[in-house]
Amino acid sequence: MNTIETGTDTRTGQDRRRVVLATGNRGKLRELQALLGTAYELVPQSDLGVIDIEETGTTFTENALLKARHAAATTGLPAIADDSGLEVDALDGAPGVRSARYAGVAATDADNNAKLLRALDGLPAAARTARFRSVIVYVAAADDPEPLIAEGVWAGRILDAPRGAGGFGYDPLFFDGAAGGTGAELEPAAKNRVSHRGHAARQLGALLTERGR
Repeated sequence: MNTIETGTDTRTGQDRRRVVLATGNRGKLRELQALLGTAYELVPQSDLGVIDIEETGTTFTENALLKARHAAATTGLPAIADDSGLEVDALDGAPGVRSARYAGVAATDADNNAKLLRALDGLPAAARTARFRSVIVYVAAADDPEPLIAEGVWAGRILDAPRGAGGFGYDPLFFDGAAGGTGAELEPAAKNRVSHRGHAARQLGALLTERGR
């Protein structure tokens, strides 16, 4: 049975809906909490004892739904899940849905970045175009027949060496010419304005308001 829990933000007096976030990634938690605002209290599934489910989907949407439904079924809470990754044109869209596991199941960000640089070694800047893609879903319960699905894209290119100390994942290698920096160089607020996850989260926020979730 789905259990909706609410709390109150002591700073604003606003009721907040408690939602499990189907990840233990603190970088994603920080970004999504900032993007969705104070109406929702996102609790990472790792804090609630939820074990990661195997991501067997072939698309970001399939994987996001798998994760969200699993987290909702385990906790009885509404759930939000993000599945995102990097698509590099010169690699026919890889690493794609395997972005977090590009260099292996237990790969670190550094491992994945190193493998990506090796794969693109020698390619000129014009041939290093890429995009981040994010799909964020919300389910009111594990068996929600009408999940909310939002998608965002962030276009850029892959540098030949990392730059910046912020962000996570492939951010140090991903350069946005219009923004003037890598994902790891941009301030969090600036990154959220242009990023794939920012676009998807704002779209999801609008859907949540529209549907009264």
